[in-house]
Amino acid sequence: MDIKQRHLVNKYLDLFFRRKIFIVVLLLFSLPVGLGLYLRTPKVYESSSLLSYQQQKISPNSMSPDVQSQIRDIVGTLSQIVTSRNNLEKIIKDLDLYPELREKLPIEDVIEKFREKIKITPSTRGNIFTISYSGGQPEKVVRVTNAIAAKFIEENLKYRQEKAMDTSSYTNQELQMAKKVMDAQENAMRDYKLKNFNEMPGNREANMSRLTSLQEQYQGKQDSIQDLERTLVLIQDQMNNQKILAQRSAEYPAEVAVEIADGSDAFQRLAQLRLTLDGLLLKYTEKHPEIIRVRKLIAKLEGEVQSEGAAGNAASAASQPTSSAILTGQRAQKQDASYVQTLLQLEAQRNDIKRNIENIAGEKDQLREKIEQYEAWVAAAPVREAEWSSLTREYDQLKKHYDYLVSQNLAAQSMLNLEERQKGSQFKIEDPGRFPGKPVKPDFLMIMGMSVLVGFGLGIGGVLVLDIFDASFHDPETLESSLGVPLLITIPYIETQAEVKKKKWLLLVKAIMLLSGSGLVAALFALVWVRGYIVL
Repeated sequence: MDIKQRHLVNKYLDLFFRRKIFIVVLLLFSLPVGLGLYLRTPKVYESSSLLSYQQQKISPNSMSPDVQSQIRDIVGTLSQIVTSRNNLEKIIKDLDLYPELREKLPIEDVIEKFREKIKITPSTRGNIFTISYSGGQPEKVVRVTNAIAAKFIEENLKYRQEKAMDTSSYTNQELQMAKKVMDAQENAMRDYKLKNFNEMPGNREANMSRLTSLQEQYQGKQDSIQDLERTLVLIQDQMNNQKILAQRSAEYPAEVAVEIADGSDAFQRLAQLRLTLDGLLLKYTEKHPEIIRVRKLIAKLEGEVQSEGAAGNAASAASQPTSSAILTGQRAQKQDASYVQTLLQLEAQRNDIKRNIENIAGEKDQLREKIEQYEAWVAAAPVREAEWSSLTREYDQLKKHYDYLVSQNLAAQSMLNLEERQKGSQFKIEDPGRFPGKPVKPDFLMIMGMSVLVGFGLGIGGVLVLDIFDASFHDPETLESSLGVPLLITIPYIETQAEVKKKKWLLLVKAIMLLSGSGLVAALFALVWVRGYIVL
């Protein structure tokens, strides 16, 4: 520190020391002023209530507000609801708050002032928060604090129930809309399936199996018709043979008829073998063993018939011409009757076979129609599959959305039932608002501290102002710098006896006045303290 700075410090220290009484007087004066300011300031009391947010005991589903929001969001939402105009106006009227302001100001201004006095502070840890209200009357402060806390509980239950009802109503409406769309889509699918049931891809395997079976039946009918036609040809050949035999019998004379009649059995066997040969020729070739065997039998039987016929004719002609002729005529008649009966039987069999052929042909035509129908169904299956895929493409998405809405609606309904029974998450008052023992405003120590600082600041400021207007010199260095003349010598002030005595009396008077002022200030503070106006 250089000489100038040291002189400057010494100057101000000397200045404050010389004006110390002025500073003390201002300081003493500031204390009563601060006390008066404290007493004049309206007392503000504050009451706080601690609330906790208890999660529901039953596990919440996806529709629960606990899952969708955190405690801060829930408290923030309910804070806006509780401090709304309607709720605050109701509390003001119920508890008769701010009667004077309500007479002077609009209700909106009163509500805004009331809202400013409410503090809702969520905790940084845990699901708890604090509700505080400050006012001039301790009793009303407590009542208002507890009323706001109760309003929180009431609005939470109402908010959760309304939200659950809105969610349930919304999901139900969405579900009904989705159900209408689903019903329309299902009706269209049902009509399409009923209209094209046999052509659907799912029936293709059954149609193919049925088509194969019908084709096999058709082929069986075709084979049956061919067998019947072969049989019909055989019967027709038998009828022709019978007719030939009848004609031969009619052409033989009476003498020869006797031999034919005697050998009628062999002759019938011969005719039967010839019919059998004709039937075998329809199926097999000339080199077939059975045809060769039958031909040998026919040749052998023809030889026997010829030899027996010749011998019989000679014997009959020699011994009994008349009786043989008669017998021959009778046998010829019997033979004719046998031919007619055989022809009638063969005709009846032929007619039966023709009817069977006609019936089977009709059945075959029906099978042909069915086969063509099944072939058309099988051929249309790929087209129906493409159309069905296009029709059901949106249905799968609609079904997923519908199932999702069903689950959401059930969850919303469950949540609504839970809230109606008041089993959901609730606010609980852990610490209700209590009667405040002392005001939070004004703060006595802070006001008095500010008064002391203000008094001390005014004293210092006043000393500096007086020093500016003081033209006397108290320091040789100041004199030299002001006059610009070197100072050779300084003579200290020599007080007389009277001046010393007067100075002592002045000092005593000042001391008495300072002590008296201090005593009065202390007495004033003591009196106010005893009467309870000061609350620390």
